[in-house]
Amino acid sequence: MKKKRREYKPVDLKKIKTYSIKKRKNLVNLEQFGKPIEFKGFNKFIDSLPKVLAANHLKNVIDNIVKAHNKDRQVVLALGAHVIKCGLSPIVIDLMKRGIVTAVAMNGSGAIHDYEISLMGETSEDVSHSLKDGTFGMAVETAEAIQAAASVPESGLGRALGDKILKDKNKYKQHSILAEGARLNIPVTVHVAIGTDIIHMHSCVSGADMGESSHMDFKILCSVVSELEGGVWLNVGSAVIMPEVFLKAITVARNLGRKVKNFTTVNMDMIQHYRPQTNVVKRPTTHGYSITGHHEIMLPLLRLGIISKL
Repeated sequence: MKKKRREYKPVDLKKIKTYSIKKRKNLVNLEQFGKPIEFKGFNKFIDSLPKVLAANHLKNVIDNIVKAHNKDRQVVLALGAHVIKCGLSPIVIDLMKRGIVTAVAMNGSGAIHDYEISLMGETSEDVSHSLKDGTFGMAVETAEAIQAAASVPESGLGRALGDKILKDKNKYKQHSILAEGARLNIPVTVHVAIGTDIIHMHSCVSGADMGESSHMDFKILCSVVSELEGGVWLNVGSAVIMPEVFLKAITVARNLGRKVKNFTTVNMDMIQHYRPQTNVVKRPTTHGYSITGHHEIMLPLLRLGIISKL
């Protein structure tokens, strides 16, 4: 006899118990963040590296970014959230201010960490601790702020959140990539996968708003990618979402008749994963590089190499 299938009703998120982010224990604060230093002799160090394997790849990537910058081409940073948690926002912001990075794309958790840093100078709660009692992700301020930004879908989620950080005068706004993008009028797009981020557990968050505003960001990124000819796309620390978004953006650009053929792609991560290797390094271009290493070492190294060459 066939068993009757159970029917499942959606969970009522209005019953969720939240708390203020001020009470949360975090693992990362601004005192741990990196600093964008100057070092004019660094060029000699880069030139001294052997012209083989990863050292040669790093030199080629630096040269290609410098060429793209000098020719006013796109240099796009696609970030995983771990890059922000590693204290590298000042490095990214410095490259934006110098006009070297022309656009930034990040996943939903990247926007969360960026916003929390701007608000309180800390982020990255102790998940192992808070998961035990069901308080993980229940800080209310983050969810309310990102929902407020998502409710202005015509701006795109990234720009709306950057504008909000500036408008609200968040205490540590100078450390926000989103706010800097809004201030400099540089595209910073946010690409959300519903169900992957802590804010999706909050009843105040609208899936419709989140989807519409993030979709607007995808369309903005497609416009950026349509001008990638002669430029550089760097995927830094995103194993799945940003490589998938990039592949679709390339498809849209080419489908609309834009010439996006000769450009450089780079995957920088501590482990080389399938999707970045396939969707970033191999499929879209013949000029793809893989550089393996910890973000907190490799991104400052890359930055110093670029500005020394310039």
